[in-house]
Amino acid sequence: MTTQPTTAPEPWRDPTADPGERVRALMARMTLREKLAQLYGVWVGIDSGGEMAPHQHEFVDAALDFDDLVRHGIGQLTRVFGTRPVDPVIGAHSLARTQRQIVSSSRFGIPAVVHEECLTGLAAWQATIYPAPLSWGATFDPDLIRRMGERIGLTMRGLGVHQGLAPVLDVARDLRWGRVEETIGEDPYLVGTIGSAYVAGLESAGIVATLKHFVGYSASRAGRNLAPVSAGPREIADVLLPPFELALRAGARSVMNAYTDTDGVPSAADASLLTDLLRDTYGFDGTVVADYFSVAFLHRLHGVAADRADAAGQALTAGIDVELPTMDCYGEPLLAAVEGGAVDAAAVDRALERVLRQKCELGLLDADWAPEVPEEIDLDDADSRTLAREVAEKSIVLLHNDGTLPLSPGARVAVVGPRADAAGAMLGCYSFPLHVGVHHPDVPFGVSVPTVLEALRSSYDVSYALGCPVTGGDDAGIAEAVATCADASVCVAVLGDRAGLFGGGTSGEGCDAPDLRLPGRQEELLDALLDTGKPVVVVLLSGRPYELSRQLPRLAAVVAGFYPGEEGASALADVLSGRIDPAGRLPVSFPAAGTSQPSTYLAAPLGRRSEVSTVDPTPLFPFGHGLSYAPATWLDVSATGSVWPTDGVCRVRVTLRNDHERETSEVVQVYLHDPVAEVARPERQLIAARRVTLAPGATEVLDIGLHADLTSYTGRAGRRQVDPGDVELRVGTSSEQIVATLHCTLTGPRRHVGFDRVLAPEFSR
Repeated sequence: MTTQPTTAPEPWRDPTADPGERVRALMARMTLREKLAQLYGVWVGIDSGGEMAPHQHEFVDAALDFDDLVRHGIGQLTRVFGTRPVDPVIGAHSLARTQRQIVSSSRFGIPAVVHEECLTGLAAWQATIYPAPLSWGATFDPDLIRRMGERIGLTMRGLGVHQGLAPVLDVARDLRWGRVEETIGEDPYLVGTIGSAYVAGLESAGIVATLKHFVGYSASRAGRNLAPVSAGPREIADVLLPPFELALRAGARSVMNAYTDTDGVPSAADASLLTDLLRDTYGFDGTVVADYFSVAFLHRLHGVAADRADAAGQALTAGIDVELPTMDCYGEPLLAAVEGGAVDAAAVDRALERVLRQKCELGLLDADWAPEVPEEIDLDDADSRTLAREVAEKSIVLLHNDGTLPLSPGARVAVVGPRADAAGAMLGCYSFPLHVGVHHPDVPFGVSVPTVLEALRSSYDVSYALGCPVTGGDDAGIAEAVATCADASVCVAVLGDRAGLFGGGTSGEGCDAPDLRLPGRQEELLDALLDTGKPVVVVLLSGRPYELSRQLPRLAAVVAGFYPGEEGASALADVLSGRIDPAGRLPVSFPAAGTSQPSTYLAAPLGRRSEVSTVDPTPLFPFGHGLSYAPATWLDVSATGSVWPTDGVCRVRVTLRNDHERETSEVVQVYLHDPVAEVARPERQLIAARRVTLAPGATEVLDIGLHADLTSYTGRAGRRQVDPGDVELRVGTSSEQIVATLHCTLTGPRRHVGFDRVLAPEFSR
C-alpha cells in the first residue's frame, strides 16, 4: 500500500513560527515586482465622481487593469466602503470576492490590508456618525473616547477592514485653518490623552490605528492648507510632537506623514523625521503610510523631485513604507528606479519587512485565513447611537448664560438661522454624507440625523425662519427672521459652518478662512435679532471658534457644539431645555477682537489690556472654559507637601460637592506655571485634567498624581524641562478660572524619563 506524503505548509503560513522568520522566508522567494506590489494601495473607484483628496482628478488612471495587478499581489485596498454609497451587506460580499481573487491570482496568496477613514466613525454609508474630534476634546473624557474607538473598531473589523486612518493628532493653534474641526484641540496634553484613548480603543478591536499627520501640518503659515510650516525646533518638540509620543505608546501601529514642509523639507522626504526620530528615537516598528498622493506631491507640488521615480526614491528612503491611495509612484516608476540602480533595493526590503510583519500580526499570512462575511449587518445599531449620544452630551459647551437658559417650559421659541433646520449642521467634513454622499445627492444620508428645529419642536411652541444661508442671502430673509421673533419669548439663533472639502464649505479640508468673523451675512443676521430686544441664545454649530466679542454683552446665552454627530441635535435640545447639565469644556480658545493668536506672555493679566501690542491675544473664552447650570462647590485643594522630586510624584487632592438637586459634572484642570521662566516659557502647561460626575448632595475627592517628567517632552531638539526650583500648580475650571494656586519646589537631579511615564499605562493594550 502506497501513501501520499503530507505536504507541509510554506513556513510563512505557520502562525506558530517566529514572525521574523516567517517574513524572511517569504521575502526570499519574492521577485522585485512582487515586493513592490505590497508597498502600494489600489483605489478602485477613484473616478467615481467628486474630490475626496487633494488633486484627486489628476491621478485617475483609465488604463488600470485590476485583473493584471492582482497577479503580483496588492498591498492595500483603498476605501472599499468609503468611496461611494454601498449597501453594507453588498459591500462586505464584494470585498470578500475581491480578497479571494487577490489570494487565488498571485503566487503567494497574500490578502490586501483594507483601510478606511474613521474620523467621525467608520466613513461608510449607513454607519453611525459620531461627533467630530473637536467634540472629543470638549468631553475631556479619555475613557469615553476609548469606548467609542473600540466600538468603531469592532464595526470596521466586522466588515473585513483592517486599518483606520485616525486619529488626527495635530495641535490646532491657528483657527483659520480649515481642518481645525478634525483636530482634538489646541493643547498637547489634551490632544495626547484623548487621541491615545481613541488609539487604545481602536487597537483593542484589532484595527490598526494610523496617527496623522506627522508632523507640523496644523502649523502651516496663515492657516492655509498645505502651506509651509512656521514652527521652530522647540515648538515642534514641546507642542506638536508630544501627542504622537503618547499615542505611539498607546499601541498605534501606523503613522501617516504630513503634506507640509518644515524649513523647506517636505515631511514625505524627511529621513530625520520619519526614520531618525520616529524609528530610532521613539522605537516605532509599525508601518508609515503616505497621506494620499503625498509621494507624487514631492514632484508635482513641492518640486523637490525631478519625476515620479525620484519622488518614490526620496519617500522610500526617508521612511514611507506604503504609498496611498494608489500606485502612482511605487509602481512602474519605482520598479524602473530600482532596476536602474537609482534606488537601493535594500530600501524596498526594509519597507516590505514592516508591511509583511503587520500582515502577519493581522493573520493575513496564516494558512487558514479566509474572508468572513457576517450574515447580518447593522452599522447604526441602538448601542452605537446611544454611545454617540453620550459623546455629544458631554461635548456641548455652555459659554455664556445670563439666566435665560435653561429655557422655560412652554416657552414660545423663535428658531432662526442657517443651521437650524439642516441635518448636515451636525456633521463634520469626514462624515460619510458630507465627504462622499455630497457627490451622490439622490442618495439619502443612510442614518437618521435630526435637526435642532426638529428636536426643539418636541418640547416647545416653535416658529422658524432661515434668516440667511451659511453664505449669501438677502435683506428679505433677515427681515423675515426678525418678524418671526415678534411673538416669541426667546430667540434661538443657530449659526455656524457648512462642512465640506476644497471650497465646498466654510470649514473642512481645503476650506480655510481669511478671518474669524462668522461666515456670510450671519453676523448681520445676529445684529438684527439682537435689535429686536428679545433674549437671543446663540447655538454655534461649527468646525472652529468664531469671534463674538462685539455681540457678547447683548447675548442672553451662547452654546457651542463642534459638529456633535447624528445625535447632536437631541443632545443640544436636552441642554437648552435643562434636561441635562452642560458638560463640555472648550478644547480651543474663542478669540477676541478678531485675533486667532494663542495666549502667550504678551497676553495681559486678567482685567488689563496688553500695553505692548495693538493686538491683544487674550481670549474671549479661554481653553478649558465651560459653564454649568449647577456648578460644583470646591471645598478644598491641597498638595501632599511642598516638595516635588523630579524623580517622583506630587499628588494634588481636590474635594468637590454638589449642592444642587440635579446631577452635575466638573472638569478639574491642573496647570504648571514657572514664574521665573515666564518669558522663555510663556504658556501655562496643562498637565492633568479629570472629569467627575456628582449626584445631588454627593461629595467627591480626586487624588491626582503628577510626575515631574510631565514638564519634559522629547523632540527633535532634545528635551526641555523646568529646572529644579519654585513652580506653581494652578488648579481650576479652565486656563484662566483658577480656584487655587499651589507652590511647589522641584528637587533632585534632572531626569529624562519622558512624557509617557505616568500616562502610558492608562492606555496600554
